[in-house]
Amino acid sequence: MTARQHRFSAKASDGAGRLPPEGELGAVNVLVVDIGGTHVKVLATGHDEPRELASGPKLTPEDMAHGVKRVARGWKYDVVSIGYPGVVLRGRPIAEPHNLGKGWVDFEYRAAFGRPVKIINDAAMQALGCYRGGKMLFLGLGTGLGSALIADGIVQPMELGHLPYKKGTYEDYVGRRGLKKHGKTKWRRYVADVVAALTAALEPDDVVLGGGNVKKLKELPRGCRAGDNFNAFVGGFRLWDERAGDTAPIPPRWRATTRKARKG
Repeated sequence: MTARQHRFSAKASDGAGRLPPEGELGAVNVLVVDIGGTHVKVLATGHDEPRELASGPKLTPEDMAHGVKRVARGWKYDVVSIGYPGVVLRGRPIAEPHNLGKGWVDFEYRAAFGRPVKIINDAAMQALGCYRGGKMLFLGLGTGLGSALIADGIVQPMELGHLPYKKGTYEDYVGRRGLKKHGKTKWRRYVADVVAALTAALEPDDVVLGGGNVKKLKELPRGCRAGDNFNAFVGGFRLWDERAGDTAPIPPRWRATTRKARKG
């Protein structure tokens, strides 16, 4: 298992050598923060409706932390999960995000929130919420192209979106820029082509397409299923489920939350 891999059934410290209180997961209230290129969305244990704040190319980690605490006011939480839109190594960002402001690598997240914090790549967090077992490839169609592979419970965040494709990268063609530049019809063809190429190379048992733009597809490429953006929150909750097995079943209170959110 490489340093960037994360087995979500394993215990992890908060970065200061301490673990959250052990025992039933229900005793730990989790605040999940999903950082995207246009919005930062948050949800806490026991709540049904995510809250959000605006994101964008000028968003700094200080802005994010301040905004998250503001919109989460009134929610009780003991620990924080953060889905970060970039490379994460040993629970820390090691590269600045492509679509946000600067300062994310050296930011003190635990100090900002005053809680234990776990940070994972945002695509990996959403993938974790979609996982049913075996070898699963997750591709997130959003501002860019998020990607993660989970094999037998081991999460491997990937940066497939930056691999070369045609006259640019995969992200240039199937991310938001590609959609705006080429229009829906060509963009859909590019998505199908990219999915086919990555599926052939990685040979997953299961392929999930997530992200905000998956709804813009007329039909899913063969062998794929659609993920739900709400799965990012499920993945964030699962990060703190130390009792979880390789498929990390969703506790009943979160299954109910998922159903309610999807109805909305």
